[in-house]
Amino acid sequence: MKKLLIFLNSYKKECILAPLFKMLEASFELIIPLVVSAIIDVGIANGDGGYIARMCLIMVALGLLGLVSSVTAQYFAAKAAAGFGTKVRHALFARIQGFSFSEIDKAGTATLITRMTSDINQVQSGVNMVLRLFLRSPFIVLGAMVMAFTIDVKAALIFAVTIPLLSLVVFGVMAVSIPLYRKVQERLDKVLGITRENLTGARVIRAFHKEEEEKSRFEEGLEQLTFMQTHVGKISAFLNPVTYVIINAATLVLLYTGAVQVDIGNLTQGEVVALVNYMSQILVELIKLANLIITITKAVACGNRVSSILQIESTMPADSSAVFCKEEETQDAGNGDSHLSRELGRDKPEKDIMVQFSGVGLTYQEAGAESLSDIDFCVQRGETVGVIGGTGSGKTSLVHLIPRFYDVTRGEVLIEGKNVKDYSLEELRQKVGIVMQKAVLFQGTIRENLCWGKADATDEEIYQALETAQAKEVVEGKDGRLDAPVEQGGKNFSGGQRQRLTIARALVRKPQILILDDSASALDYATDARLRGAIRQLKEKPTVFIVSQRTSSIQHADKIIVLDDGEIVGMGTHEQLLKSCDVYREIYDSQYKKSDG
Repeated sequence: MKKLLIFLNSYKKECILAPLFKMLEASFELIIPLVVSAIIDVGIANGDGGYIARMCLIMVALGLLGLVSSVTAQYFAAKAAAGFGTKVRHALFARIQGFSFSEIDKAGTATLITRMTSDINQVQSGVNMVLRLFLRSPFIVLGAMVMAFTIDVKAALIFAVTIPLLSLVVFGVMAVSIPLYRKVQERLDKVLGITRENLTGARVIRAFHKEEEEKSRFEEGLEQLTFMQTHVGKISAFLNPVTYVIINAATLVLLYTGAVQVDIGNLTQGEVVALVNYMSQILVELIKLANLIITITKAVACGNRVSSILQIESTMPADSSAVFCKEEETQDAGNGDSHLSRELGRDKPEKDIMVQFSGVGLTYQEAGAESLSDIDFCVQRGETVGVIGGTGSGKTSLVHLIPRFYDVTRGEVLIEGKNVKDYSLEELRQKVGIVMQKAVLFQGTIRENLCWGKADATDEEIYQALETAQAKEVVEGKDGRLDAPVEQGGKNFSGGQRQRLTIARALVRKPQILILDDSASALDYATDARLRGAIRQLKEKPTVFIVSQRTSSIQHADKIIVLDDGEIVGMGTHEQLLKSCDVYREIYDSQYKKSDG
C-alpha cells in the first residue's frame, strides 16, 4: 500500500490543506462547550438576556466558520482522492497493457478486473476519509481531554482512563479485521470470475441447458462471499456497541463526579455541562474513527492487492533490448554455449530467410513439462507455411512466439536474421499481422476497427484489404458501409463475418509476416479457398503462416509443419507428408477417406 502513495505526490498541497481545514473546524467545535458554559453560568445565572444573545451569535459564527472550513476541506480531500484514483487506474492499466500473455494467464482476467474497479474504488475512498478524518478525530479526542483538564483536573481523569480503553478496543478490532477484508476481496474475485464466465458464455450455457447448474455455482460462490462479509461485518459491528457502553459508563461517572463537585462548590453547573459535551464529542468522534478504521482496513487490503499487480515485472518491457543484453551477460557468465557465441559462430542467414526457429523450447509458467520441444525450421520470404496437428499439439503456441506474445524458454526465434528479443515490441509488431483463433471486434464503427492496423489507412487500402479477406460484401450489406456501427464484441455480425473482418484488419497494415491462427474455421470451403487464393495474389508477398485443422486449407502451402505433443513430426509438402508422415496421413484420411470412397 505504501508504494501507491507516490501517486499522491501531485496533490501535496491538497493533502496538507484538507487536514488543516478539518483541524480548524475541530478547533471551532472545541470552543462551543465553553460558550455554552458561559451562557449557563453568566447569562442564565444573572438573567442577562443581552449576554445570552451575544454568546448565541458567537456560537452561530463559530458554526458558520466551521461549515466553511469543512466544505473547503471536503473539496481538497475529494480532489486529491479522485486524482489519486485516476493516476492509479492509469498506471495499473498501462502495466496490464505491458504484460505478456504469461503474466495475464498467471494473474487471471477476473482478478485484474476486480483490482482495476472495486479495489481502486476502495483505496480512493480510504484516501478521502483519511484526509478528512484521520487527524480531525484524534485532534478532537485529545483536544476534548485537554479542555477538560482546563476545567477540572479530577473530572478530567475520567477522560484519561476512557480514551486509552477506547483506543484499545478500536485498534484491536482493526488488527483482526484487516486480514479478513483481504479474504473478502479474494472471494469477490471468484464471484466475478464466475459472473464473467456466465456472461461471455451465455449462449453455450443455454445451448446445453445448464442455467440451473450455473445458478447453483454462482449462488455457492455468493454464499461463501456473504458468509465472509457477514463474519467480518460482525467483528466490525462489535465496535459501536462497545464504544457506546464505555462512553455512556464514563458519562455516568462524570455526571456523578460533577454533581459532587457542584455540591461542594468546586464546579459550576455550566462547567459540568461543558464536560458532558466534551465527552459526547469524544463519543461522536470515536464512532467516526471506528468507521474510518473499517474503511482504512478495506483500503489497505485492496491497496496491497493493487500494488501486487504493479510490482509484477513484465517479461517483455518496452525496452526489450536492454533486458536482452542483461540476459546475454548472464548466459555468457555461466554458459560457454551462450547466445552471443552462437551468434558469432553462425554464418549469416541468407537474405531471403524471413523466419527461423533454432532449437526452440517453450515451457509455460508453473507447467510441469515443455509445450514445445526442439523446434527447428526456416521459412523463406514470401513462403506460405501450413501448421497442423491434433488438439493441444502446440500449433498456437508456436505462432505466438513470432510476435513475442510468449518468450521462448530455450533456443531463439529470428526474423530476418535478428532475434525477436532484439526488436522493440513496436517494431516487431509492425512486421507481423496476426488473426487470433477468437475473432474480436471492438465497439465503434467498421472503419475504426479496420484502422487498428494502420491509423491513416485510406478507403482504397481498406477496401483492398476487405476484398482480399472476402469481406467486401459484409461491409456493402450494412447501412453506412465503413461507418456502420459495431456492437461490443461484434455481436451484430455472424461468426464468419467477424473472422473475415479481423483478417481484413490484419491485411490493412500490409505486414511482412501474416499469421492466420485457425481464423477461417467459420468459413465455408469455397470462401476459405478464395481467401487463400487472394492472399497468394497480394503484391506485397507476405510470409504467411496458416494454422488449421483442415488439410484442405494448407495442402497448397509451400511447406507444412506437422506437430504432435509439442514436437515436429513431419515437414514438407502435402504429397511428401502423405507418404512419409503417419500423423498427417491420419488427419487427412479422417477428413477425406470417406468422401473418396
